[in-house]
Amino acid sequence: MFRADELNDGAFVIAEVGQNHQGNLDNALEYIKIYAAAGADAVKFQTRNNRYLFSDESYVAPYASENAFAETYGAHREALELDVEVLPIIKQACLDNKTAFMSTPFDEPSLELLVDLDVDILKIASFDLGNLPLINRMAKTGKPVVISVGGGKIDQIRSSVATLLEGGGEVAVLHCVSEYPCEYNRLGLDNIKTLIDEFPDCVVGSSDHFNGTLSGPVAYLQGARVFEKHVTLNRAWRGTDHSFALEPEGFRKFVRDIRRVRHMLPPKPVDELGTEAVFKKLGKSLVAYRDIAAGDTITIDSLSGRIFPDQIIPVRESNRVIGKVAARGIGKGEAIRYDDVN
Repeated sequence: MFRADELNDGAFVIAEVGQNHQGNLDNALEYIKIYAAAGADAVKFQTRNNRYLFSDESYVAPYASENAFAETYGAHREALELDVEVLPIIKQACLDNKTAFMSTPFDEPSLELLVDLDVDILKIASFDLGNLPLINRMAKTGKPVVISVGGGKIDQIRSSVATLLEGGGEVAVLHCVSEYPCEYNRLGLDNIKTLIDEFPDCVVGSSDHFNGTLSGPVAYLQGARVFEKHVTLNRAWRGTDHSFALEPEGFRKFVRDIRRVRHMLPPKPVDELGTEAVFKKLGKSLVAYRDIAAGDTITIDSLSGRIFPDQIIPVRESNRVIGKVAARGIGKGEAIRYDDVN
C-alpha cells in the first residue's frame, strides 16, 4: 500500500478526521464522501474503549473546558465516540468512495474490534510511541501500520519501528511535532531526512498540525511520501482540532500540490528548448547591424536582432555566427541565414 510502485503520483495522503465527526454518523459519512472526492487515499478515524482506556478517577473527573461536550471527561469522550454498531457502515462507505478505511486504536479492545472489522490500515498515535506491548499486538495483525513519532526520542522510535518490522507488514514512519496547532517555524521538516536514513525498510512521511498547505509540498521535497492532515467540515465548530484542520477546499489544494511536486522537478527536454510558442511569435532573428561585405569576419558588433513573421537564426544562436566569414554582402537590417556564412 505504501510501496513506491503503488503510490498515487508518488504520495499517499490521509485525511485525519479523528473525532471531528463529533460522534455523529451522518457527519462521519459526509467526511468520507467529501475528502475521498478531494483526493484522500485513506480517511482516518480514532477508536477508543473509554472505560478500558481511562482509570475510574480520570473517567469521572469534572471537565470544564470550553470544548467540553459533557460535564465529566469520560462522558465528554463518549459523546465524541462513534457507536461500535456503525463502524461497518463507515467501512462500507470508505469502500464505496474508493478510499481506505483507517483508524487509530488507543487500546487493546479497540484494536481487536478494528481487526475483526478488517480495517485497511492501523495507526499508532504519537501518544503510544514506545508502547511496545500495544505496538507488538498491532504488528502481529499483519496489517499495514502507520506510526507518528511526535515527542519521541530516537531510542523510543527505533524500538517501536523494530517491533513493527518484526511483524512483517508494511510500515510508514511519520515525522510529527505534537503541538496543536504547530507554527510554521516549529515544523522541523529536516527530520524527515533523518528518518529516511534511520529506517530504510520503511516509507517515511509527515503528519503535521500546521494550519496551512505549504507543509505538504515542502515535506515531499524532503523525501516524505505519506502525508496525514487533520480535516474538518467547519473550522468554527467546537473542539480542539477544528481550528487548525483543513476544510475541503484547503485539503484539495494540499493533495493537488503534493502530487504536482514530482512533475515540477524534471528539466525540460533539450530538443524542446527555444521552440516555445512565444519564441515563434516574438523571438528575434539575427540581422546585420551595419553593412557587411563579402569576406568580412562577422563580429559581435556587426549583429543585431529583429522580429520577422518566421524566425530565421534565433538571436540566442549568435555564438554560432560570430567569428564566421560572410559568404555574400549583407545589407544593414537584413536577416542573416546560415547559408550566408562560412
